[in-house]
Amino acid sequence: MAPTKYLDRPIPAISLADFDSRIDEITEQLCSAAESVGFFCVVDHGIPVTTIEEAFELSSKFFALPDSVKAAVPFSNNAGWEKNAQIRPSTGAADRKESYQMQFGANMEGKWLPDSELPGFQLSALTFMHQVQAVSEKLMKCFARGLGFDDNYFIRAHDISRPESQTVCRLLHYFEVPADNGRAGEVWHRAGAHTDWDLLTLLFQKGGQSGLEICPGREVSTSFGYGDTWTKVEPSSTGAIICNIGDLLMSWSDDRFKSTYHRVKAPTEPGDYYGERYSIAFFNQPCHDALIQGPKKKYPLVTGAEFTRNAMNLYYAKTMAEKEKKLAEPTKMDVGGKIVDGIGA
Repeated sequence: MAPTKYLDRPIPAISLADFDSRIDEITEQLCSAAESVGFFCVVDHGIPVTTIEEAFELSSKFFALPDSVKAAVPFSNNAGWEKNAQIRPSTGAADRKESYQMQFGANMEGKWLPDSELPGFQLSALTFMHQVQAVSEKLMKCFARGLGFDDNYFIRAHDISRPESQTVCRLLHYFEVPADNGRAGEVWHRAGAHTDWDLLTLLFQKGGQSGLEICPGREVSTSFGYGDTWTKVEPSSTGAIICNIGDLLMSWSDDRFKSTYHRVKAPTEPGDYYGERYSIAFFNQPCHDALIQGPKKKYPLVTGAEFTRNAMNLYYAKTMAEKEKKLAEPTKMDVGGKIVDGIGA
């Protein structure tokens, strides 16, 4: 495997303080970051650090439960628990992780554990999810303005109160990786190089648990960033939320905003983090019946359901093509694989 090439790049940090009075300034900063990097972090967003820490404690309690208990809410219809089940067609291997995906309202029917198993979990999780949604809606308002839509354009398309909502919050637990990873003939992947296909992703990382890397601005010269330069995004202890543009917003902006490749690199090199890793990802996904088309109408009008289905079909095709390419040219293969469900780190 070729060694990874790294380049230090600044990740724009954008303050949401005094949002209503600074909305024009914030909109300009967000649009600039979306056009150039596709990644940024937001600070002064209103979610206390203690609340984020409590969310990670909640996640830890869930994943500490016996698998037999978590299996009572198996993954289906974009919600529930899975373990070692996300297989990368590009590698033929599953990520060594487990996750629990949560939605709003009736979409979670039968997907919450009973309170007797995890007291207060459902209420606490939903409270946190609504707080993250509020931050998302501020960002959506700015991007709508930047594209010339009315302020609530994206908010309406991502209305979590409707049964057509697809927005999800995903708790992630990556297992500890053997210290000889990659030297014993097998690489334990965490999350291979991918883009998300939602509108926006808001990611919370737990301090000290590194691994997230980006290949920003679609600067790549090869598929999925293989052989190109990456930048490490270290976790913050200040409560900063790492955000990235998804394929949906890239399409909805007529490719003005950039959906960026990112990964949680499989640790194989000195200095890599091998311990268990927790993160929380919030994916703003459109309602099934949302109508999607950019202001310049570069792409045909589709619904949220059609966009998701088209993205899945495209990603499977691209992933299999990339796998064949790598098999033919093994020296160009790097650690990781193209994700197939658009769900990130």
